[in-house]
Amino acid sequence: MPINEEMVVSYVSALRKVILKENGGETGRLRLNRLGLNINKEGDKMFRIVLGDITKETVDAIVNAANTSLLGGGGVDGAIHRAAGPELLAECRTIHGCKTGQAKITKGYRLPAKYVIHTPGPIWNGGTRDEERLLRNCYENCLRLAAENDCQSVAFPSISTGVYRFPLNRAAEIAIRTIEEYLSTHAEIEQVSMICFDGTTLSAYQNALSEWEANHV
Repeated sequence: MPINEEMVVSYVSALRKVILKENGGETGRLRLNRLGLNINKEGDKMFRIVLGDITKETVDAIVNAANTSLLGGGGVDGAIHRAAGPELLAECRTIHGCKTGQAKITKGYRLPAKYVIHTPGPIWNGGTRDEERLLRNCYENCLRLAAENDCQSVAFPSISTGVYRFPLNRAAEIAIRTIEEYLSTHAEIEQVSMICFDGTTLSAYQNALSEWEANHV
């Protein structure tokens, strides 16, 4: 029987799941790296860091660095609401806010993304109010919610590093570690993107990823 591209993609996807299941988190991910299977069906890396506009990402879900009201705000939050149109705000009014570190999902409306996952990040208070754990929870809960809604591709902004003043390098380390650890045990997410809005943010996340890979490959 002739072998077509769809068959190859299906086989590779199944093989990735078996490797992750049989080898566990980090060991499984290392085996995928060695076998060249740490790519998705488009041939792209499972985790990419790019400079760009998250409202233009054609993915299953984008993440909104929201406030706890979920009713819009400045920065990424305001940009996502403007791009999605008034229907997004109307739906957000029906889900009654969200606690810091948790996540809720809505439709994407006029965005290229099918869904928006809203997560309020922690405001930095010198590290005395469990900010690091709460930031880690943001990433974990968004990925979990994406998987529960059959999303294979997710795009994140840099959560809490704007007006919430979370130290950029520390936030990047937490984000990279949390995303990489999640990907190592959940084959259903095929690609995660970190969309950085400026060069300083891009460099911080690239450096954090390089450090992670140096210690885990």
